[in-house]
Amino acid sequence: MALEFNKILQDYGPMLSRIVASYEADPAIQQEVLQDVSLALWQALPKFRGDGSLKAFIARVAQNRAVSHVAKAANRPQQAELEDDMACDADGPEDRLEKRQQRQHLVAAVRALPLNLRQVTTLALEGFSHREIGDALGISENNAMVRFSRAKETLKIHMTRGRGVAQGGAK
Repeated sequence: MALEFNKILQDYGPMLSRIVASYEADPAIQQEVLQDVSLALWQALPKFRGDGSLKAFIARVAQNRAVSHVAKAANRPQQAELEDDMACDADGPEDRLEKRQQRQHLVAAVRALPLNLRQVTTLALEGFSHREIGDALGISENNAMVRFSRAKETLKIHMTRGRGVAQGGAK
C-alpha cells in the first residue's frame, strides 16, 4: 500500500499542490494543508471503490480538506503572496515579469471567487471535464457547467479591471 501511495503522490502531487495553493496564500501553511490532504488521502484510499476516476476521487479529497481549512481560517488575514516559480518560455525579463504578474492576478482572482465557483474553477484549470468536476464535488454535470460559466464571467470582469488598473497606472 505504501508503494502505491507514494506512486499516487508522485503522479498527483502537483495537482494537489495547485488545489491547496488555490485556497491558501501562505507557502508555509500550504505545506501544512498539503500534509493534511496527504493524510486524508491515505485514510480515504481504502474506501475508493472505482465508481469514478481515481483522479476525481483524489481531487475530491483535496477539495474537501482545503474547504475545511478555509472554514477554520476564515477570520485569519492572508498576509503572504503565492510563490510562483513556474518556468516561463519568454525571451526577456519584461515578458517574464508580465506573465508572472498575470498569473498572480489570476490566482488572486480565483481566490476571490465564492467557494462554490472556486472549487469548479480549480478543477477546470486542472483539466477536469464538467462530468469529472461534478463527480469530484458531488454535484450534477449540468450544475458544474453552470458554476463554471458563472466563474468565467466573474474572472473576466476581475481580470479586465486589473488590466485597466495596471495600464492606467503605467501612464
